[in-house]
Amino acid sequence: MYGLVNKAIKDLVTTNFGEDKWKEICRLADHVEEDFIGMNPYPDKLTFDLVTHASTVLNMSPGSILEAFGEYWILYTADEGYGDLMNLTGNTFVEFLSNLDMLHYRINNIMPELQAPQFSTRNETENSVELEYRSHREGMIPMLYGLIKGLGKRFEITVSIDHIEHKSATSDCHVFLIKW
Repeated sequence: MYGLVNKAIKDLVTTNFGEDKWKEICRLADHVEEDFIGMNPYPDKLTFDLVTHASTVLNMSPGSILEAFGEYWILYTADEGYGDLMNLTGNTFVEFLSNLDMLHYRINNIMPELQAPQFSTRNETENSVELEYRSHREGMIPMLYGLIKGLGKRFEITVSIDHIEHKSATSDCHVFLIKW
């Protein structure tokens, strides 16, 4: 994952729990750099190690940390210079979800090693939509929950999310029913 992700994890931890907690997480993860370079790729293992050790240090489940991070990510990336790009992705919650692959395609031009998940929407109604999610990374669904909640906040709606179809031997995607 790119350093921008790890920087956001660091910012989330230091803002909410303090610098000492972050230093303890880094020590446990054998990470000695002072900071991350946002546009540099880092091994996925480092990111997962940071989450695992944050779970221990903060006494939270990894899923809870990933969900909190997903929600935080929406605001963080807008503040880190991607707000205009996010504004171009959609004027409504559903439009934004429908254009996530295009957003990732645009970002891939500046981050060529990006391995973004894939998304599509289906069965849209006045107050719900189904979101298909595909990723080569396992264990990221709690982050997706947080991202969706954060997007809801961005569009000033309260969302609920139900995991209605799981990845299986015959299907490579997860499907979520999102209501507001």
